[in-house]
Amino acid sequence: MTQVLLVETDHQHRDELKSLLQSNGFSVLEAEPEGIDDLETNDIDCIVAAADLLPPPTEILSLLSLFSHGGGASTPIVLVDRQGDARQAVAAMKLGASDYIVAPFEADELVAAVERAQTNTAQLANGPLNMIGASAAMRELFELIAKVAPTDSTVLIEGESGTGKELVARALHAASARNQAPLITLNCATIAPQLIESELFGHPVHDAAGAPRRGLLEAADGGTLFLDEIGELPPEVQARLLRVLQDGELREFGSTAARPVNVRLITATHRDLKALIASEQFRDDLYYRLNVVNLPIAPLRHRGDDVLRLAEAILARTAERLSKPCAGFSEAAKAAMLGYSWPGNVRELANAIERAVILCSGGDIQPELLHIDQSQPVIADPAPTGQDQTSLEDYFVGFVTKYQDQLTETELAEKLGISRKSLWERRQRLKIPRKKTRKRGPRRDSS
Repeated sequence: MTQVLLVETDHQHRDELKSLLQSNGFSVLEAEPEGIDDLETNDIDCIVAAADLLPPPTEILSLLSLFSHGGGASTPIVLVDRQGDARQAVAAMKLGASDYIVAPFEADELVAAVERAQTNTAQLANGPLNMIGASAAMRELFELIAKVAPTDSTVLIEGESGTGKELVARALHAASARNQAPLITLNCATIAPQLIESELFGHPVHDAAGAPRRGLLEAADGGTLFLDEIGELPPEVQARLLRVLQDGELREFGSTAARPVNVRLITATHRDLKALIASEQFRDDLYYRLNVVNLPIAPLRHRGDDVLRLAEAILARTAERLSKPCAGFSEAAKAAMLGYSWPGNVRELANAIERAVILCSGGDIQPELLHIDQSQPVIADPAPTGQDQTSLEDYFVGFVTKYQDQLTETELAEKLGISRKSLWERRQRLKIPRKKTRKRGPRRDSS
């Protein structure tokens, strides 16, 4: 079972994180910063530390140094930032932290970050392309990664939600000459528009400790910056990012001083950027700067037997994490997985398998444990080919409006591979109201 060291000063937050990690099959060892020197570190697989609640950055650096050997982090460390201030996290990322997530975050984001940190550590021995797939689409993707990774060219990764865009970005960084420098990741959709500019570019205003707030571009200097959901970047920030790409210089938010910065930029999106350009929501000059190399990721429904290859790997990892071994998949379950279109892609597949492992009583996993109900509508691929291809937002609108009378909100979210909160937020943004239930009439007096 994976052993996680949880470092948190706030007892309530620590209890919340502990419960979340334990409910997902992790063994949790708790500690406060001043007590880490007394810990036995050999059996710890990953550290989860609250960046914003720790004392000054020196404490984080001390924490990282304790678990590192030869200048690199041997035990992966995931930082949780509840206040949206990346200064301490940036300092730690430079020293070797594996990842950090910024509140508000979904429970599965933290679980994924811990699993990703362990996977990345294992990939140091297994190679950067430790990705699963033998379909023609995946073989072509692997070849493109191998060709593009050694260069410094900007890369735009396009694919539906849940297809593994961040995994591709990490493979590009791991196979590049920058792999000893930081890989900094930021999901542009999770940061408030009024904060994202200073998050990226920093701010010259000094805090109480006299330290300027540094941005993620500076933190990634010499390494790679991965901006997920680039289509959500506000227009004014798009202009500043374009200037950095053109001039190779960074200006802090609110400052006129510039300094050189050497960053490789990788971006990803599930949205149709050309449609956003047509509606004047995205700059065409920035698009052409980002799209030097385009890496499209095929949806799971186009990967053939890769569904079963992924399912077997996910099953083995999930069963080990939850300490609940399962014999495997029945032939009926395999047929059901191959016959289903997986609109939520690999994320939906992983969720279905985790649920099946939890509910499995031994023996093979049957289709009903995966919730692949053959009586439910099997969603065909709605995206036509050629110039009439609809955007992924059109797909979301079409899917929800078509099936919301047949499925609950929870079922809709599961089939899309997203949380109920994300489903609600997208409904609000795309103006898709929920169907109102019919009001009951007055009760008749039975007397």
